[in-house]
This record gives sequence, C-alpha cells and structure tokens, in this order.
Amino acid sequence: MLRFTPSRWERTYQRLEITSGEVLPDQEIPLLKSRWELSRAEALKLWAEKRQRGWRLCSPKW
Repeated sequence: MLRFTPSRWERTYQRLEITSGEVLPDQEIPLLKSRWELSRAEALKLWAEKRQRGWRLCSPKW
C-alpha cells in the first residue's frame, strides 16, 4: 500500500511524500513500513508503474 501526499507544492518545485505500508489481516490500520520524498514527475512515474502491475486506488487507510 502506498500513500501519495504533497509535501512541498510551489510553482516551480513540487515534492510528494510517499508512505509505504502493509495491510495485515488482523489489523484495521496498515503497518507503516517507510516514508520517502519524490519529485512530482518521479511520483507520477511510480504510480504509472504500479497501475500497470494491477494496483488500484482505494479509500484512505491512515
């Protein structure tokens, strides 16, 4: 599970925080695994790759 959240959003500089988590069967909230920042272009590329692999949009979990 990935969450994409804007961290810096200026006219010429756009960064997104990516939060990675794992859904556990016995837990309501996913286990947080890692966080990192990417440029908007890199985040769009990552999302496109995940969509090609069958990932889909879901409701917020955190």
